[in-house]
Amino acid sequence: MSPCWEARADLLVVGTGVAGLTAALRAQSLGLRVLVVTKAAAEDGNTRWAQGGVAVVLPGEHDEGDTVERHVADTLVAGAGLCDEHAVREIVFGGPAAVTKLMELGATFDSAADGRLARTREGGHSAFRVVHAGGDATGAEVERALLSAARDGRIPVLENHVAVQALKTPSGAVAGLHVLDGAGVPGVLTASAVLLATGGLGQLYQATSNPEVATGDGLALALRAGAPVADVEFVQFHPTVLYTGQGARGRCPLVTEAVRGEGAVLVDATGARVMAGVHPLADLAPRDVVAAAITRHMALERGGIDDHVFLDATHLNAATFRTRFPTVYAACASAGVDPSVRPIPVAPAAHFACGGVVSDVDGRTPVVGLYAAGEVASNGLHGANRLASNSLLEGLVVGARAAEAVAADLASGRLADPRSAVVGALPVAPVADRDSLQRVMSRYAAIGRDAEGLAVVGSVLDVSTVDRVLASRVLVEDAALTLVGRALIASASQRRESRGCHVRTDFPERNDAWRRSQLVRLTPSGQPVLGTVTALRGAA
Repeated sequence: MSPCWEARADLLVVGTGVAGLTAALRAQSLGLRVLVVTKAAAEDGNTRWAQGGVAVVLPGEHDEGDTVERHVADTLVAGAGLCDEHAVREIVFGGPAAVTKLMELGATFDSAADGRLARTREGGHSAFRVVHAGGDATGAEVERALLSAARDGRIPVLENHVAVQALKTPSGAVAGLHVLDGAGVPGVLTASAVLLATGGLGQLYQATSNPEVATGDGLALALRAGAPVADVEFVQFHPTVLYTGQGARGRCPLVTEAVRGEGAVLVDATGARVMAGVHPLADLAPRDVVAAAITRHMALERGGIDDHVFLDATHLNAATFRTRFPTVYAACASAGVDPSVRPIPVAPAAHFACGGVVSDVDGRTPVVGLYAAGEVASNGLHGANRLASNSLLEGLVVGARAAEAVAADLASGRLADPRSAVVGALPVAPVADRDSLQRVMSRYAAIGRDAEGLAVVGSVLDVSTVDRVLASRVLVEDAALTLVGRALIASASQRRESRGCHVRTDFPERNDAWRRSQLVRLTPSGQPVLGTVTALRGAA
């Protein structure tokens, strides 16, 4: 089907979360013509679901003795040896200015009794440095402020338009997008630069903290455009989503780890502590450690329960809990749980991708004209495991830097003329049944993996995929999940060790022979192939 309409800009931003909107606002301030594209409503991304907050060490707003250097150190420890220290420093040191800019745009964070910003502590942090809004509704406030600023600035947003594939010039540069509108009508958007800010891949799994739009679209689009992705085997499972019964599916209510930051502890049905003796930080250990400990505890059926444990926050009275964690309290109430009276049933669920499209701290990828920021990107900040509340921080810092990079590259003549973009037919790609894919990924490629189980997933994908023309949003999403699932399985099968979020039950020890990132590219026939990072991230 040929495109039926066309629009032009200097920069196309795909996604309306924290990274995409921050980039769009900064690009507009630099004089670029910006067009934002999102496959759902502007408010429907992952950002608004973020509960905990933004990890940042603000001048005059931090614990005594806390420093940006300590924040860097905590990030490196959580990343389990795979962080890029330069990237960590650039992004963490950029945090104070980015959060200050966000507050100038109208974001309001909670205040403490002394008039300073209220701060909490989350897993992996050595200090109370996580600022929050609305108690546990930080993402909603960040999204509100950025969307309001974008609308006030009249930045055009194409809602209900899904990006199908990148348009490329004969020289291989990205110069636009092939998209489908809400009715499935194809169109063409041309621009010298495309920034992917499409979020994660939580819908690869049956239970996730992610909304239904998190289907790995940006990763798939980048791979098909010739860009490599890195470290996709590292999928962080949040230790505590609200357990509402067997067979939980789709987006599950998150119970922010800030509840543990306020003193809650994980217990089994007998009241025994889950994290006792597991880690020096106990219940505030990094997420990968806590999620793996819960999984092991459930496997042993301690307390007679094999599918959830409990988060005991009964030391907080109802009024305190409701005020500090209104979102969590409402979710618990809807499930018939009063967290001030009895412990909250919780279990791990897919939360964040730690890998993504290979890029540098300015969002540049190895493909000219293609940029990435936020969860879709792999710039070296997270390594093998994300430190809690570094994600909103990353979106704010890298989103702005990516816009500045696009402006600089456009001014220097590095980018292609979008008029030379080659427009072809809608692509054909392998598509697996989503329900089958989610079931086998959850069973064999979640927290505990082994060679036999990963082979099962690969076999299911091999026999269940059908080549389809990507002529609808559902097909685009299912094809993306299929491709990303294959890439993840290839990487997880190759990494024969346990590190961070990647736990191999047949290789339970960390092996520093594997202290390196793994790249995935596509062959000309569309098959994922593995390599290692040998050059600077984002180098063209």
